[in-house]
Amino acid sequence: MKKILFSLALVTSLMSCQGEKTAYVDNTVLIQEYSKMKTTEAKFEEKSQALSNELDSIAALFQQEVQEFQSSMKSMSAQGRERRQGELVQKQQMLQQRQQQKGQMLRQESDQAIDSLIAEVKGHVGDYGKEKGYAYIFGSNESANIMYAKEGLDITEDILEVINNKEKENNSKEEEAVATESTEK
Repeated sequence: MKKILFSLALVTSLMSCQGEKTAYVDNTVLIQEYSKMKTTEAKFEEKSQALSNELDSIAALFQQEVQEFQSSMKSMSAQGRERRQGELVQKQQMLQQRQQQKGQMLRQESDQAIDSLIAEVKGHVGDYGKEKGYAYIFGSNESANIMYAKEGLDITEDILEVINNKEKENNSKEEEAVATESTEK
């Protein structure tokens, strides 16, 4: 009796799912090709390069101090030499700490921005699904969560087009607002 009820429930649930519209997106492509993601990546690449340049200039100054110490080391007393070596070691450690802290802060900021964009893309996919009448939109990635899908069910490019167009519209509106604001001044 239990088997019959279970079989009926299974058949009923399968029949109800047959009419529902489903599709999938390639998460990796969707995120990487999202215009806002490209802009964000470029922004953080620029910040990373600026940080690298800043740290390189500080390191060059430190290296110059070390070279000056090495050239004047012979004329220093043993006590003065030890004291200056200790100062340089301490300064080097502080510079390394600073480098690690700034790098970590930049990574955290980047991770937060990317997490925010991923959440935004999920929202866009949800909106798209509601608008187009999908019951489910699955996500796939390099690890192949979807092993097989009927041709035509990949809507990655459709969603990319919609969200990138929305982003262009938003950017145009922002540019118009800035232009209007600057002409009013």
